[in-house]
Amino acid sequence: MALCLRYVNKKGEVCESFLGIVHVPNTTSLPLKSGIELLLMEHSLTFSQVRGQGYDGASNMQGSINGLKALILEECPQAYFVHCFAHQLQLTQVALAKKNSDCGWLFVDVLAPLLNFVGGSPKRKEFLREKQAQRVVEALSLGELESGTGLNQERGLVSDAIDSNKAQALTHLLMSFDFVFVAHLMVFIFGITNALNVALQKRDQDIVNAMTMVDVTKINLQKMRDEGWDSHMEKVTSFMAKYDIEIPNMEERYHVPGRRMFRGKSPQVTNLHHFRVEVFLSVIDLQLQELENRFPEISKELLVCMSCFNPTNRFSSFDKRKLIQLAKFYPNEFSTTEMIFFDWSLQNFIVDVRGDERFWNLKSLHELSMKLVETGKSETHDRVYLLLKLVLVFPVATASVERVFSSMTQVKDKLRNSMGDQMLNDCLITYVEKEMFLKVSKDDIINRYQNMKTRREQL
Repeated sequence: MALCLRYVNKKGEVCESFLGIVHVPNTTSLPLKSGIELLLMEHSLTFSQVRGQGYDGASNMQGSINGLKALILEECPQAYFVHCFAHQLQLTQVALAKKNSDCGWLFVDVLAPLLNFVGGSPKRKEFLREKQAQRVVEALSLGELESGTGLNQERGLVSDAIDSNKAQALTHLLMSFDFVFVAHLMVFIFGITNALNVALQKRDQDIVNAMTMVDVTKINLQKMRDEGWDSHMEKVTSFMAKYDIEIPNMEERYHVPGRRMFRGKSPQVTNLHHFRVEVFLSVIDLQLQELENRFPEISKELLVCMSCFNPTNRFSSFDKRKLIQLAKFYPNEFSTTEMIFFDWSLQNFIVDVRGDERFWNLKSLHELSMKLVETGKSETHDRVYLLLKLVLVFPVATASVERVFSSMTQVKDKLRNSMGDQMLNDCLITYVEKEMFLKVSKDDIINRYQNMKTRREQL
């Protein structure tokens, strides 16, 4: 199990640091809680100091009765739980393949066998690589693709073998209007949701901006639903014409490609109805519904209160009443006596920052936090700054933890696969937090090593 801490440093910067890994006998909630507690104690920390917890949403983590989040909330009621936003987004898109038959057909019946077929042969992969490189060069010369760092990169393929006799059947499906239509639709949807996905991978993401990006994604999807049919059909038909693929008559009855239907079971709708209503509108509605269902898991009241700290447009969202309500979520930090005067603390704060032009162009809570420290106002408005820090430590996504597991493949490779837990932990910390360790001088390292025990020679 890997554990990362999210905190605000003395400069007002939000940091996510890898604390270490813990060996647990199993993944049930009790051993996980004990492992976290022991690791915190090693660094002189306790659960009473925790003000937020975030996981990927597995049942052993977020179970309302015996889950890890419930056990920690019993010990520290102010450690509010956030289901990883990036994982939530992934689940919304997995639902498309499960709940819409056309999306399921695209991913399961067409793309999965295609990747297996190509990936099972080095000759096929090389042939595809050459064709793709040629296509990228042609598209760049025609201005159809943009060039730049990270663009047009080669992707990996699954390497399971498959019967090559299916190649002809796959080719037939790939040359069908159904495949082109649904594939273009999914690229469109992934393009809209990708901005949210990228934002959730940033280390400095805060919960207010994350929720804003969720709303932006919903707005763009709704706009695509209301206004995007004609432009989508134009792209699909243009693609079909370019590769000489037959375009069906939209007024004729729809026939399912590559799937034999029993008499009386075949669709009784036109191509236009199927592609516009049963695919285009249905898939977008499903994506919108999944986003709506999965992201309001955190208390809406808590989220609305947090958004009142947003500094954009000279704190146009500021609301004293809601921020006072937010402070009541943290009785350990704000006593009943303090709450009597907190109204005036907020009033003094908002008058001060609205009158200071150094705060006029701030875009995020992180910028606000750092500017308060930079200008010394974090001490002038110390109680308001404390409330802001409590908002900032909310873990929006578990990207930092996921990076740790990715790093394990670099640290514990085939030549070092027998290293113990302690050695793995030490190597991972220095590898993952390399930026922090680069600031440590060589003399400090030598002195620390020299003072560990008496040695024959001084380094």
